[in-house]
Amino acid sequence: MSKKLSLTLAASVLALGSLTAGAPAMAGDFHDIVKDKAPKTVKGNGQSYKERMDKWKKNGGKPKEVELQILGTSDLHTNFVNYDYYRDAKSNSLSLAKTGVLIEDAREENPNSLLFDNGDLIQGTPFGGYKVNVDPLEDDELHPAYAALESLDFDASTLGNHEFNFGLDYLDNALEEAAFPVLNANVYDAETGENRFTPYTIMDKKVTDRKGKKHTIQVGVIGVVAPGIMGWDRAHLEGEVIAEDAVDTVEKFIPEVKKAGADVVVVLSHSGMGDEVHTDKEDDITYQLTEVEGVDAIITGHNHDVFPGSFSELDNVDQEKGTINGVPVVMPGKFGSHLGVIDLTLEPRGKKWRITNGEAELRAIDSTSDEVAEQVIEAVKETHEGTVEYIRSPVGETTAPINSYFSLVQDDPSVQIVNNAQLWYAEQQLAGTANADLPLLSAAAPFKAGGRNGGDYYTNIETGEIAIKNVADLYVYDNTVFVLKLTGADLKEWLEMSAGQFKQINPSATGEQTFINDSYRTYNFDVIDGVTYDINITKPAKYDGEGAVVNANTERIENLQYEGKAIDPNQEFLVVTNNYRASGNFPGVRNATEAIDFAYENRQAIQDYILEVGTIDPSADGNWQFAPVAGNPNLVFETSNSAKSLAEREPAIQYIEVAQNGFAKYGYTIQ
Repeated sequence: MSKKLSLTLAASVLALGSLTAGAPAMAGDFHDIVKDKAPKTVKGNGQSYKERMDKWKKNGGKPKEVELQILGTSDLHTNFVNYDYYRDAKSNSLSLAKTGVLIEDAREENPNSLLFDNGDLIQGTPFGGYKVNVDPLEDDELHPAYAALESLDFDASTLGNHEFNFGLDYLDNALEEAAFPVLNANVYDAETGENRFTPYTIMDKKVTDRKGKKHTIQVGVIGVVAPGIMGWDRAHLEGEVIAEDAVDTVEKFIPEVKKAGADVVVVLSHSGMGDEVHTDKEDDITYQLTEVEGVDAIITGHNHDVFPGSFSELDNVDQEKGTINGVPVVMPGKFGSHLGVIDLTLEPRGKKWRITNGEAELRAIDSTSDEVAEQVIEAVKETHEGTVEYIRSPVGETTAPINSYFSLVQDDPSVQIVNNAQLWYAEQQLAGTANADLPLLSAAAPFKAGGRNGGDYYTNIETGEIAIKNVADLYVYDNTVFVLKLTGADLKEWLEMSAGQFKQINPSATGEQTFINDSYRTYNFDVIDGVTYDINITKPAKYDGEGAVVNANTERIENLQYEGKAIDPNQEFLVVTNNYRASGNFPGVRNATEAIDFAYENRQAIQDYILEVGTIDPSADGNWQFAPVAGNPNLVFETSNSAKSLAEREPAIQYIEVAQNGFAKYGYTIQ
């Protein structure tokens, strides 16, 4: 039986009174680093509210119809002020303060508006870390993130996966003073089985119809989060809560929300778009929610992508109307880049309301203007100023620039420093323990490597003083240090997974070959220091981006050695990594026989390391390279156009031409 039919039957039984309603309930993603496929503004139906009203008047529309506007943000990640904390400079390409201008304009167009945030709010920049480590949130203090939303009169929010990064006690404290409902329906208390948070809310929205008459429409709002939180933040959540399947949870609560009087049901889905196939407790399920009977509108996110704009490859997607399977959906980018706008037309049916049309659009912030919603700036002023002062604190010096422009094509100093710091920290922590004599390795990935975040999204630290802002630029996630015990065989599979960063090349082809896999998440391209190895990209990848075997008999990792000798598949190793990787389903990693949680931020370990050594000489040790290939294939890749002058110093890299969105095309010669 299909989910839709099953739900319809359940709702019918409920109406007959024979069914009771159900009970109410790194880390790192910055997911799917791919280039932004959306234009600056996706207009959905291409008409403003005023244009539709004028058309309605001309055509003699129904006088009791109501235009209900639902506005949405997602994945703000503490970008409230138009300021880039990593560059320590103003930036008009991000922030809720910029989105606030669009919110105010939309409300002027249509006062029948509701405003929701879709989560990943309290973590993401040094602003969030400052409120955890430097100026800790006090009891009964309003968290500045929720103060920012309150300044724009948000009606509700939901929890994103990164809300759990700092633990449940911190989250409870942050939520306590919020002036509006913060929702989640699929996280339950592990002991009682009850919803850990408020699962949904019903809002009595006062609206005005086309003739000026007042009405009340009841809007039900349900919030869900990716169940992957149980892995990403296992150290905080294991034994405390459980996360159920998000689609099943929404289906469970729809009858209850309808019974409570909801005329309209909006889902705040902090999950990615996903696809047409539903598997239990998967993280990206928004597409499947559009097939659930009773869901009228969806605000989604998590992927940091855009809809309307992306995802045309899925079935029943209407980019012009901004609908999927007839349901209006918005995914408003990241960091405040876009405002999602959903327009629902409703007409009365007795004492209830019926939706007659639903459309969606995205509106991009004006990155050419200094205009902001000043009330947002004022709401977070104290924390913002404290953060700026904090990030400027010096911790050491570097004798050469540190950047990540070429981190996907060769061993890179920005990754090397992270690995050096992790090894330094772990050696101290493991001294005198039962594991002290095992070989110790370290895994780190290039976190800032362009992708859909644009040609400026790279680590770039100038020669000279290193400040805290630079450490945050090296390691952008609030992850904590883990050490895993595994075998040489597991280590090889870990590296085989990482090698999925590259497309397979044909060494005898004469035309250009792009060899970076843009759909692979760069934070999964782990470089493991302490061993040496080659990556043979003439062979296909063994694993896809989710860790599933796609070519069982291939081996891209060649010449894997420890201390100059081939690795024994049965030898035990310790590998320093982070809680996100340790809790995930990476090949090799999932076979670890022991996981040691130090509950200490990787970023702080890097800061401690730089303070200890004082002056660092950034250079990569070249422990990995591409395996030599026959012939002379014409390999190309994209990185920042800002790296043009640096390419002149790299014998394997040649600048070719400027590309879009701050990127440029470069050639690469396997040495």
